[in-house]
Amino acid sequence: MSFQSYLDNIRAKTGQSPDDFRRLADARGFAVDGVLKPGVKAGQIVDWLKTDFELGHGHAMAVYALLKGIRREGDA
Repeated sequence: MSFQSYLDNIRAKTGQSPDDFRRLADARGFAVDGVLKPGVKAGQIVDWLKTDFELGHGHAMAVYALLKGIRREGDA
């Protein structure tokens, strides 16, 4: 499955776009301007997304990779 497919599935399940998750991460204090703050761990993001959006581990890690800047929208 491509990274973009993960993002598409996440949007279908949650109704949230990558930009929405960036804004939500900012609001929760995990990020500034959609980029994770230093010291924010993957586990914190995964726990948040599992609890609030009922995402599985793999999909939550995709959002983490997006917020961390490891992957981008449109990546294969």
